[in-house]
This record gives sequence, structure tokens and C-alpha cells, in this order.
Amino acid sequence: MNKKSKKVFKENIISFLPTGEYYYKKALDELQKEKYEKAHKYLKRAVDLSPDDPAILMQYAILQMELDKFDVAHELLRSAYTIDPDDPEIVFFLAEVNAHIGNFMDANRFAKRYLELSINGEYAEDAMEIVDFTEQEDVISLQMDAPSSEALFLQEKSRRLMEQGKFPEAVELLEDIITEYPDFWAAFNNLALAYFYIGEEEQAKALLHEVLRENRGNIHALCNLAVIYYYEKNAEDLEEITEFLSKINPYFIEHRYKLGATFALIGKYEQAFKWLRSLQRKGFEGDPGFYFWLSHSAYFSGHEEVAKNAWKTLLKLDPEKAGFEPWLPHLKDTDESMMENQKEFILEKLHHKHVSERILGFYLIGKSAHRQEIISHPKWIVVEELTTMEKLFLAHSLGHSFSEKSVAEKAFLRAIAATDLLYEKHKPLEQSATFLFQMWFVLVERALKKAYAFKNPRALAAATEYMFESSRKKNVTKKQYAEEYGITTTTLTKYVNELMQFLPLFDA
Repeated sequence: MNKKSKKVFKENIISFLPTGEYYYKKALDELQKEKYEKAHKYLKRAVDLSPDDPAILMQYAILQMELDKFDVAHELLRSAYTIDPDDPEIVFFLAEVNAHIGNFMDANRFAKRYLELSINGEYAEDAMEIVDFTEQEDVISLQMDAPSSEALFLQEKSRRLMEQGKFPEAVELLEDIITEYPDFWAAFNNLALAYFYIGEEEQAKALLHEVLRENRGNIHALCNLAVIYYYEKNAEDLEEITEFLSKINPYFIEHRYKLGATFALIGKYEQAFKWLRSLQRKGFEGDPGFYFWLSHSAYFSGHEEVAKNAWKTLLKLDPEKAGFEPWLPHLKDTDESMMENQKEFILEKLHHKHVSERILGFYLIGKSAHRQEIISHPKWIVVEELTTMEKLFLAHSLGHSFSEKSVAEKAFLRAIAATDLLYEKHKPLEQSATFLFQMWFVLVERALKKAYAFKNPRALAAATEYMFESSRKKNVTKKQYAEEYGITTTTLTKYVNELMQFLPLFDA
């Protein structure tokens, strides 16, 4: 290429820097084609790039409303309204979203404001319907006893912070809420949970007892106490509060849901199924959490068909839950005396001072009947504090896929294959078998650190078992383990020699 053509080529390169407007237009194109998934993706990018554009915020909010995510839409529309309070469309959709989430006074106010701004506008008829509905006597009476819309908005914001694992931020916001609204018991309950998640159990319990003193019989406070007692292994107090909860016959949907989910979490599956199934029969269409606990309570109380149908619905709402089915593994068919089903044994491993012991714990999570309970606990596994190796083993136990194109991941998968061979031979694990696995994971930890390839999983499993048994028993032969694993004694010897370098006694 000559100098002139090089210059022309360079001048024709245009740096493409996409803007919020660019993605906004692409989203509108996809909406016209009714391709909502792509539209959602483009609108999210548009909002990220242009967070101060009220039109983009409003359009994204409308899409969230169509997905029944009214709380998210509410926050987006509030932001848009702050920027442009006189845009009739923003005002109307604020009226509509407030009606959906039960903020009828605000719905009425925004609907009237829309009619002032655009009496003959596209949404005038809908706005008048909102005004008529929110001025009915029973709706006004209901709203008089409800928390303010600002309190509800802040409460919802705190809930999303907790869902994102931002517990300190949630605590700060919730403390502000209860200072401003001292009778807003939902905020007290959420603050108690946030305290629990950051390790302040005593403060959490004190707050819940305060709620119960001032608002006796508060179901959310009682259920939250039950959950804390369950995780603390406080059997006496748990039994007392469970007995009390069993006598409650709630009317409201949210109370039935809370009661059912709490019973399911603490293992009272028949009582959980009673309340969750009653909601489903009444046509209740819940969130992923509802179908998760319905499936668990149904399965463990003997209603397998209901459990499997609920799980199918859950996977449509949250495909990432695949592999967490309550019947995998079969709790009823497992021996709780076996080590992989001893929750305390796994927790001891997870919090051990040695990495090799911790990665053994993470491996066993994938084999345990208590997998869901362990990974769901807010404090038993703190992902941000894990080493890269620990994250790999946890990801494997959670069913994440790995790429064999990566040399490191390929070696890891081969290490897992060798581990699985040992596990298949010795499952279910007795206490004596765990010593073999402890030695193997010492080798695994050190070998992975030194980028060992783990080329022959079958030979590695045989070599490990031979090394372990020959150090403890007489008359152990290589031929015995070579035949058992379908390899030659020469191959076994080769891999014994390779693994020897990773034993601690060979450290320089």
C-alpha cells in the first residue's frame, strides 16, 4: 500500500462511539417488530449511556411495566419526572404505575395533573378512569391507613439493595426510613434482616422484638425470628415460635406467602405446602421465589407432580435455577450419616484454614442433599472473599459450564474428572473415605497452582488411591489398582511419580 492510499485509509476510519440516542432508536425499531428481549437490551444500554434523558427513561419504564416490574418502572419514571415534570406522557405513566403498586393518592394526583397538561391528549380517557377509581370511598379509606408513597418507594429501593448484596447501603437507608416513619413496620422487618445479613444477629433480634411489642402479632417479624432461630440452631425458641406460627390463619396473600416460604425454609414442608398451594389454587401468580418454595414443599410432602409442574414454571421465569431441583439429590433416598449429607462437616470444611480443605467442601456441596440451604445462607459463603480456586470449585458445584479452550480450565475439568472417579467408587462417603479425599485435594491445590495438566484422570485417580492405601496397609500392589482403573502398571507408576512432587514432604 503506497503512502497516499495509507493516508486515505487512515482518514476514512471513523471512531464509533454509541450514544444513548443510538440505542434508544434501535430499541424503538425492535419494539415495532415486537422483539421485546432485544428492545429491553438496547433500552438498558441507552439508559446506562444517557441516564438524564427523560424520554429514554420513560420508554424503559413502559417496557418494565409490560414485564410487570412496576417497582422498577416507578423508580425510572420518578427520575424522568425530576428532569422534566411537565411532560404529559411522563406524568400519565406515573399515574398508571402508582395505581398498579397501590399508591392511589399519587395515582390520583398525577392523573389530574395529566388532564391539566393535556385534556384532549392520547391518555385523557385512561387518566379519567384512574381519577374515578382512586376517588371511590373504599379506596380512599384503604389509602388513609397506608404508608406514604415516599416511604414505600424508599422501602422498595432498600429491598433492591439487599437483593444486590449491598447490605450496608440498605442498612443506612432503612435506618433513615424508620427514623422518618417510626410506624412503618415493613421497614423495621427489612432492617432486621439486613442486620442479620451483616452479622448483627443480636441487633436483628432486638429490632424484631421491638416490632412485636409495638405491633403484636406482626407475621413478618415472627417469621423473620423463626428464620434467625433456625440458622442459629436455637431449637427451643424455634420450636416455640413454630408452634405459634402453626396456629395463625392469615387472610392476606402476602402473609400466606411469607408463612409458606418460612415453613419451607425451616423444613416444615407440609405446613408450607398448605399455604403456598392454597395461593396457587386461588390463581396467585408469584415470583420465582414462590415457585421455588412451592416446588420444595410439594416434593418433600409427597406431591411430586405439583412439585415438578411448579419447577417448570420457575425455569420459565428463572432458567438459571436449572440443576437445583429438590429431587436432585433425593433427600429421602440419602443416608444422613454419610459425610456429604452432614451439613456440619461441609461447613467445617468451607471455613477451614487450609485451601485444600475448603475446596473439598466446595466440591461436596455439589453432592450434598443440603446444597440449596448452604448456598442460600447469607453468611456461610461470601463469594467476594473466595480465592480463584475456591470460586472454580463452587462454580462447578453450582453447575456452571467451563471452556476447554482455556488451558487452565481444561486442567481444572480433568482434575474434576479424576475426583469424580474417586467419588463414584467411594460414595456415599464414610468418615474413613474422607481421608483419601483430603490427601487428593492437597495434591489438587498444589498441582493447580503449578499449572499441572492432569492429562489422564483415570490414571491420576488410580495413583492417588494407590499412594493413599500403600501408606497405610501392607501388601498393596500397583497391579491391583491398575486393573481396577483399566490402566497399565507402567502408567500407574508414571502418575505416582508425577503426583509425588506435589506432596508437602517434597517441599524445598
